Amino acid sequence: MIDLYTFTTPNGRKPAIMLEEVGLAYNSIKIDIKKGDQFSPEFVAINPNSKIPAIVDQDTGITVFESGAILIYLAEKTGQLLPSEPANRIKVIEWLMFQMASVGPMFGQLSHFRNYAPEKIPYAIERYEKETLRLFGVLDGELAKQEFIAGDYSIADIATYPWVAAYEYLGVTLDNHPNLKRWVETMKNRPAVQKGMAVLAE
Repeated sequence: MIDLYTFTTPNGRKPAIMLEEVGLAYNSIKIDIKKGDQFSPEFVAINPNSKIPAIVDQDTGITVFESGAILIYLAEKTGQLLPSEPANRIKVIEWLMFQMASVGPMFGQLSHFRNYAPEKIPYAIERYEKETLRLFGVLDGELAKQEFIAGDYSIADIATYPWVAAYEYLGVTLDNHPNLKRWVETMKNRPAVQKGMAVLAE
């Protein structure tokens, strides 16, 4: 049994999708980041960085924080969605790191400055929107060559989808990126993705 400490954010949905895909039993434990639950001593003991998501594997006693690390851990635990062959494995890890280092931070900054910043700063919005659209283009180029980001369906797709799926909230469109748009529809129709995206839905 996996205890999943999470919230309804793109990062929080990644491990829920993964758990649904690989068929592991799990408990969803709400960490309401709007109320500051992530700073409680109990959660800090699980993740010293006070960020969701995190998991505790009750079968092994292993605790994992950082969404990318969680996806790798669950892939290795189940032998699913991360190839064992070196060339294919590193390709998936490359695109997972691309999501962690570029897609999440840049999309997150665009969301912050467009939707949450107390002052609308045109320079910041323009900067992060431009970078978001550039990253859309990178993904679109890969998806022109294959159905999924790293070839076969993998943790790279699971990591990236919740962020790209929020494009309307980010105030951007997929209309100029047809391959990415096709991939979003493919992902959206997967039952495990639908269940994972609905984690903690009221």
